[in-house]
Amino acid sequence: MIDWAAFVVVAGASLLGSVVVVSLYSLGLRLLTSAGRALVVDPQSFTGAITILTPKRAAKEAKRARKTASANPLTVVQKRLALVGAYSCFVLCVGAALYGVYLIVPALHR
Repeated sequence: MIDWAAFVVVAGASLLGSVVVVSLYSLGLRLLTSAGRALVVDPQSFTGAITILTPKRAAKEAKRARKTASANPLTVVQKRLALVGAYSCFVLCVGAALYGVYLIVPALHR
């Protein structure tokens, strides 16, 4: 017989955990870009990309990133706090993933 209450608890915890991890990762990316660290990858340095940018498009994206960074209204301290917050969010994501592995692998409980 299936214990439906336990099933619902596990399903709810799984859903809540995934929402928390995705939200933390999204917030980390948002804080990272607010801190002025635009994520632009040159096509030559990352050849395994699904979409290869042309040099013209890469120059356009780099120009847009520089314009965005120069138009950032945050002070230096606020940018530093945003960067620390972004890295904290990423650390929490890694911690949640490692805790999930710890819960799944029984050999780690000894």
